[in-house]
Amino acid sequence: MINYNRFTLDNGLRILVHEDSSTTLAAMNILYDVGSRDEDPEATGMAHLFEHLMFGGTALIPKFDKHLLIAGGENNAFTNTDITNYYITLPSENFETAFWLESDRMNLLDFSQRNLDVQKSVVIEEFNQRYLNQPYGDAMLILRPLAYKVHPYRWPAIGMNTGHISNVTLDRVKDFFFTNYAPNNAILTLTGNIRTDKAVSMAKKWFGQIEKRNVKKRKLPAEPVQTEARRLEVERDVPVDALYKVWHTGPRTGKDFYTLDLITDILAGGESGRLNTKLVRQKKLFSEINAYITSDIDPGLLILHGKLMKGVDIQHAEEAVTGVVDELKTKYPSAPEMEKVKNKFESSYVFANTSILNKAINLSFYELIGNTGLINDEVEHYRKITRDMVIEAAGRYFESCNCSTLYYRTAGAIK
Repeated sequence: MINYNRFTLDNGLRILVHEDSSTTLAAMNILYDVGSRDEDPEATGMAHLFEHLMFGGTALIPKFDKHLLIAGGENNAFTNTDITNYYITLPSENFETAFWLESDRMNLLDFSQRNLDVQKSVVIEEFNQRYLNQPYGDAMLILRPLAYKVHPYRWPAIGMNTGHISNVTLDRVKDFFFTNYAPNNAILTLTGNIRTDKAVSMAKKWFGQIEKRNVKKRKLPAEPVQTEARRLEVERDVPVDALYKVWHTGPRTGKDFYTLDLITDILAGGESGRLNTKLVRQKKLFSEINAYITSDIDPGLLILHGKLMKGVDIQHAEEAVTGVVDELKTKYPSAPEMEKVKNKFESSYVFANTSILNKAINLSFYELIGNTGLINDEVEHYRKITRDMVIEAAGRYFESCNCSTLYYRTAGAIK
């Protein structure tokens, strides 16, 4: 059982504290309720760019990492479709350094053109390396707008293209900060060797004086139900063809989330997953194949993708994939297979939460989606999935009219 206490400061900052005296370390996680879904479609990539800008320093602390290294700490951050998340671990006796650093940059950044230009260059280079110059790297740039037509999940967290990033102005950066980076739009989670009373006292000292800000109310367009199959073929300079298939799913808090997550484990849960067993080892159609659910807060996707063996016809490979997926609609998974994937989930989840940092990140996210108790209940939700639930969910979601398919072919393959 992971115990925690919850507090809220007068400025709206939510605070979660989990004490763990078994370690000499402490972790701080700050989740800002802003991701790429909150961007202007004409200026995508802003949330991710801002993640980089947050490490550019302030007037008081020009070099964020310098002071953290002196205190023996480590830090990093990530941005996705829904959130931007910052975290620090350091020896507990130096924990106040984390409060000082994070409260300072929540209060006010160094809004200089020089800093903005530097971070734009860094993000554009990252975009090029990860998405444009990497084999199969642009697949999600193609697949997301194929699956989504109106919802902002139609672009990845890094943005639609580098032009959006290069055109960002300093005024737009300032507006993004003051309407999203605010105590009343953040969750501060503290875990490790720190007492709750001391943690709350430090939070009041360092964050309590930051005023509330006028956070924009989220009004996102709902994605219409997909009513017909969508298909697209592209050619790229890659060694072998690749197949991508996505199906729309419900939100992270939806009733089918755990069932669909378990289905992806049945399909692609390691070497013994059905896709790997049947299509990689037995039929030798793919060199690798995987499936996962995006876990987005708004209705997301179940994504299946694989690289074909050379010489394999991509339509034949797709038919084989459909056969494996469709089997879930009519044939119960065996009791041992269900138990295997449940046990694997439980062991990985419990092991992950032995880390104070993982506990801090998970507590923050569960608080955001309105059910902090999931930190202790996730395994039980997974355990409650029945074979009937698997068949029902597979039949409802794995429909051709709910699917978008991308043939990612080698150059010269399309006639």
